[in-house]
Amino acid sequence: MVAEAKKREIKDAYKRKKIMKERFKQEENIASAMVIWINEILPNWEVMRSTRRVRELWWQGLPPSVRGKVWSLAVGNELNITPELYEIFLSRAKERWKSFSETSSENDAEGVSVADREASLELIKLDISRTFPSLYIFQKGGPYHDVLHSILGAYTCYRPDVGYVQGMSFIAAVLILNLEEADAFIAFANLLNKPCQLAFFRVDHNMMLKYFATFEVFFEENLSKLFLHFKSYSLTPDIYLIDWIFTLYSKSLPLDLACRVWDVFCRDGEEFLFRTGLGILRLYEDILLQMDFIHIAQFLTKLPEDITSEKLFSCIAAIQMQNSTKKWTQVFASVMKDIKEGDKNNSPALKS
Repeated sequence: MVAEAKKREIKDAYKRKKIMKERFKQEENIASAMVIWINEILPNWEVMRSTRRVRELWWQGLPPSVRGKVWSLAVGNELNITPELYEIFLSRAKERWKSFSETSSENDAEGVSVADREASLELIKLDISRTFPSLYIFQKGGPYHDVLHSILGAYTCYRPDVGYVQGMSFIAAVLILNLEEADAFIAFANLLNKPCQLAFFRVDHNMMLKYFATFEVFFEENLSKLFLHFKSYSLTPDIYLIDWIFTLYSKSLPLDLACRVWDVFCRDGEEFLFRTGLGILRLYEDILLQMDFIHIAQFLTKLPEDITSEKLFSCIAAIQMQNSTKKWTQVFASVMKDIKEGDKNNSPALKS
């Protein structure tokens, strides 16, 4: 027994040493990458952003110290929002909150829509309390509660046509953790203005159908066995993809891993969101093949907490985003054409 205990002790010590060594190596890599980003890449952003070297470095994950800056540059500011504009819409939001009441909210001076009424103080308050609850920093009394509240409120005044939709709080929270308040709002508004996010947050069913159809083309191409398994249960992408896309995986994955997904999403655009979804399905393919409809839906709604960056990104890297020489954008355009012409049978992703 003593000998066995000694063996276990040596084995555990070896494991701890290995973990510490890997952690030290990771920290060294981050420090080294940070120097390159700060001294070489960021000062020459437009020239270097698309080079092979930068793309490869980007794939490995952005150092936390430059993450917010790179996200801002990659997302861009096509809407030309300024910090001053943010303050204007924040002031409007504060005025609305001041005069808010259940009876008067339906008779706003500007004539509010259903989506705008949804953006009431009460709903935003409720969602803030559910945003990363284990961190406590966004809950009432936490250091970022008011900032999150301000950004979400200002956005509902800036885009009343979109209003406040559940899931937005997670996206805003991730940005707040990496950017100053006004910069977080600018990135948030521009991010939600991208075609994919706009389609989902405005619940544009036709556009969402096109995204699901395109996703299924690549699902069948990469994971044919699992694709047929899902089909046998009539398990459609909306059951699990909507929640993933709404929060850009920030609710579904551990926060540090979600940030790494955001890194490459900012590099590659909407395609990477769906590639990540396929990476998750590939990672858990063997488990999912043993499950029925209910258990698959439950599993994908609440992914295992021990999911690691290395394993997931290895699976994502194995996903080929090319179908019969057509890339994501080409397949998406083809699907759009099929649906527009009403010829749904021509698209394998739309066959029941």
